Amino acid sequence: MSQKLASLTTLVGELRGVGPERLSQLARLEIRTVHDLLLHRPRRYEDRRHFKAIAQMQLNEPVTARGKIVATGTKLWSKGTKSVFEIILDDGTARLHCRWWNLPFMENYFQVGDDVLVFGKLNSAKPRNIDHPETEVLDASEDVSIHLNRIVPIYPSTEGLPQRWLRSLIARTVEEFASKISEPPMTVAASGSRRREEADNSLEIQNPPPPPHFGGYGISGLQTGSQKSALSRDAATLPGRAHAIRLLHWPLKMDDTEIARRQLALDELIELQHAIQLRRKKLEANSRGLPCSGNNKFIRKFLAQLGFQLTAAQTKVLREIRADMGGAHPMRRLLQGDVGSGKTVVAACTALMALESGFDVALMAPTEILAEQHYQNFRKWLSPLGIAVELLTGSVKTISHSALPVPRSGFLYLGTHALIESSFAPKNLGLVIIDEQHKFGVVQREKLLRKGIYPHLLVMTATPIPRTLGLTLYGDLDISVIDELPAGRGKIKTFVRTADKLPKVWEFIRGKISRGGQAYVVYPRVEEADEKSGLKAVIKEFEKLEKIFAPYRAGLLHGRLRSEEKENVLTAFRLNKIQVLLATSVVEVGIDVPNATVMLVENADHFGLAQLHQLRGRIGRGAEESFCILMSALKNTEAHDRLLVMERTSDGFKIAEEDLRLRGAGELLGREQSGLPPFRFADFQKDQELVEWARQFVAENLKKK
Repeated sequence: MSQKLASLTTLVGELRGVGPERLSQLARLEIRTVHDLLLHRPRRYEDRRHFKAIAQMQLNEPVTARGKIVATGTKLWSKGTKSVFEIILDDGTARLHCRWWNLPFMENYFQVGDDVLVFGKLNSAKPRNIDHPETEVLDASEDVSIHLNRIVPIYPSTEGLPQRWLRSLIARTVEEFASKISEPPMTVAASGSRRREEADNSLEIQNPPPPPHFGGYGISGLQTGSQKSALSRDAATLPGRAHAIRLLHWPLKMDDTEIARRQLALDELIELQHAIQLRRKKLEANSRGLPCSGNNKFIRKFLAQLGFQLTAAQTKVLREIRADMGGAHPMRRLLQGDVGSGKTVVAACTALMALESGFDVALMAPTEILAEQHYQNFRKWLSPLGIAVELLTGSVKTISHSALPVPRSGFLYLGTHALIESSFAPKNLGLVIIDEQHKFGVVQREKLLRKGIYPHLLVMTATPIPRTLGLTLYGDLDISVIDELPAGRGKIKTFVRTADKLPKVWEFIRGKISRGGQAYVVYPRVEEADEKSGLKAVIKEFEKLEKIFAPYRAGLLHGRLRSEEKENVLTAFRLNKIQVLLATSVVEVGIDVPNATVMLVENADHFGLAQLHQLRGRIGRGAEESFCILMSALKNTEAHDRLLVMERTSDGFKIAEEDLRLRGAGELLGREQSGLPPFRFADFQKDQELVEWARQFVAENLKKK
């Protein structure tokens, strides 16, 4: 390859042996450059230093074996719609049958006499048989040391792309481009002198790759003596990027694979932290905070009419917010608080600070139900103070701002996504509050902020965020936590029950209703039940439950109802004209009925733990003891163990950590909503130490610039 092409941004089509067909296959794996190829992470590794003889294979034991094909064949039946393709291997000790069901094209990949590697689990001993094993046909013309007698990477692949070809290409590319792999130039990036889109090219600092002995290199080779002392012993011995890439594809021992992953994960986390913290630094450099700390003329009256004392945690958070609202830079703060901790009251006090200072406030909620709940509360609280409270949603608009006789400040606008539409144009926006922040995307947040000139920002969530996610997803925000519940709240008991206990559960709920209580019954679907999976739908169950709970009245609530219908049902439930509310997860936020003391969730194993915790938060809002019942088929122990977390704890942060462990950040947050990059190596559940180190490291570097 010419010197001109020898860079990590070289297109893979320029590499030797990559023709049009292979290029198309690599593109399906999102491999377009040498950089992508070098970071193509193996999905697992096989230790091929020792093979298992076919005669020694045991049932259900994952093993790698090697043998020659002595026979092949395809059997067709059911008018050609079903088939089984089979090869028979012989290694001199015994024979092994390998079968692929309904994949007749597999016969194109094998011939009698081929030397084949097989990985899988024996599912029959007489004859010895593996269904759908992973295979590789060895080619005598290839360098077999790439595929044998070492720990071998098994890569994510695509149809028609052999493992051995991909492995050979990557091994060759690692050697050819080794001198081009170097540490991410953090000091250059921190100075802001290089555009972010040049990041791939920035790897090409002409440093030699580190030697095989890497104990002294440290994290990315970037730490100074003072920084090194702050690292843990484990973090201090990571190998550096170039050697990590070698270990990723050519490990000498199994432990090397995790060492490589951690180094490359750290590089990703440093890049992310740099982008996040640089954004905050630019904000502070280019803007001044609006004077919104207030003078207490509204807050004093508001607190007097509440009828209860703020908790110590609420008071502490409000002090932090007031300091921000009167500071030199726009506030950027995340408020976390468990369900029922009193975040709405804190939001009201924060809004009053801005209103006292003569500025408008916009509060955005993810659903019309929550927006309307806020509208009812804030109008009740603030109308006596002479403050105009307006609601703007997709179906409701309480005022036409353009119809006001003269421009004025001091409005509190509540709404949904309607607030980010071009038609919403507040005159003097000083504060933006976003409730249930995790329901919105980063872009939506920025759209609302641009309605003013660097307004203050308070984002709130009742879904506790694991620390690693808090430091990344909200890394540019200061974090406040309300860590205590108001006095006088009833205790919530949670139980996991199987479907056969449902008649007793209905009887239990009837008993609670007969003593004046109310109940929620939540289903995963609106209308289309899935009988095969056992999923129930709220509309199909409604008629059945009307009969079960007669003469008590049942109501129906789901996202397909018109706004007016939803409000009528909710009003009837609040007034206890409806005793049992059948609903979907639309009741997750925005409903506060202290008289409701029972929450039943059907097919609970189809909800995330954080979502179940939110649903459970709809009860226990009064002084009475409340009961959350999670129904599940419990067909496997994993689902059972997951739901038992809800029985063991009501601590939202512990539940969030468990949800992260079980589901991962992508599913927990939604990749598009969160704005998180698609990490190849970082794992928020495993890498808390690396997340915290990266945050600290970037902060120290940016201070120097």
